[in-house]
Amino acid sequence: MQPQISVHRSAFRHTFLILAAAAFFGAAAGPAPAAPDAASCATNPEARQLDFWLGEWSIAAPGAGPSATSKVFLDLDKCLVVESWDGGREHRGKNMFAYAAGEKSWRGMFVDNDGRAHIFVDGKVASGTAEFFGPSRGPTGEAILNRIRIVRLADGKVEQDWDKSSDNGATWTNQFRLEYTHKK
Repeated sequence: MQPQISVHRSAFRHTFLILAAAAFFGAAAGPAPAAPDAASCATNPEARQLDFWLGEWSIAAPGAGPSATSKVFLDLDKCLVVESWDGGREHRGKNMFAYAAGEKSWRGMFVDNDGRAHIFVDGKVASGTAEFFGPSRGPTGEAILNRIRIVRLADGKVEQDWDKSSDNGATWTNQFRLEYTHKK
């Protein structure tokens, strides 16, 4: 056993020395690329398209009284839109959205304290309407396509719909519709 340990230690030392040399010579070869301009998210009109949703909200199903709350704010030098929500009965979550300038598309992630996480890789936002798509699995492992829509309403409210499709978007089933009203 002892020879194997020394071989592993020797291989580790060899790998460490190669990585250290690569890091040194990489740094010596020239300056590191400049960090992206942090203000770029603040001034990029595409990255500001969800700003209509910023604020503190009471949330209700249409025709019902408020049963949840939400705070939508900017983070990471205005590059990330974060929704922190409390659905009541100890159900909470965070939803995050960011504009990926290189892909000219929005990305999103929804996570709740029940262990659910959904990734949205194809998003478009324009004129007060946001739409995000992302895959997941159903209860028996079947492929599901999720669609989230966030729409600015004429009275300053915001509506959010979550739809699911088991036929790759040919038909949709609404999971919920919520109406957001600014807290006073």
